Amino acid sequence: MVFDGQAEHSDQAVDGLDARLLLLLTDEPRLGVLECSRRLGVARGTVQARLDRLVARGVLTGFPPALDLAAMGYGLTAFAVLEIAQGRRQEVSDGLAAINEVCEVHATTGQGDLFVRVVARSNADLQQVIDSIVDVPGVQRLSTSIALSTPVPPRVRPLLERIR
Repeated sequence: MVFDGQAEHSDQAVDGLDARLLLLLTDEPRLGVLECSRRLGVARGTVQARLDRLVARGVLTGFPPALDLAAMGYGLTAFAVLEIAQGRRQEVSDGLAAINEVCEVHATTGQGDLFVRVVARSNADLQQVIDSIVDVPGVQRLSTSIALSTPVPPRVRPLLERIR
């Protein structure tokens, strides 16, 4: 299949035009398809087809707004390493998903079974969040570290810039 004279490579998840489109939307997520096509110098239909393909392949998963959790009152971020009972990862994950302050959960190798990012309004609030996590059936042990700062925030820009 060919898009704008560029062969689509099935072994490459994102090509140069995809990367430029994703960088544009990373910087300005409210841009419309027409404005993206104008800035990229390609047809509107090309941009729409690329977006549709990126969504269908699971590369582009949505357009959520960037939120400052501290500005929303959740100024404390902590990371918890959980040890869980064997064979109960899904049950524990479901229990963690029911706790509003749990922002993400990763199954890991090494020490612990799950790596969890949580937010809280204060140390006392963090204690309540920890208590809620410990109460999830299947959680055997929890170790928590409080984040003091975020010198490198979540990012994808360097990966996209490598492709362009």
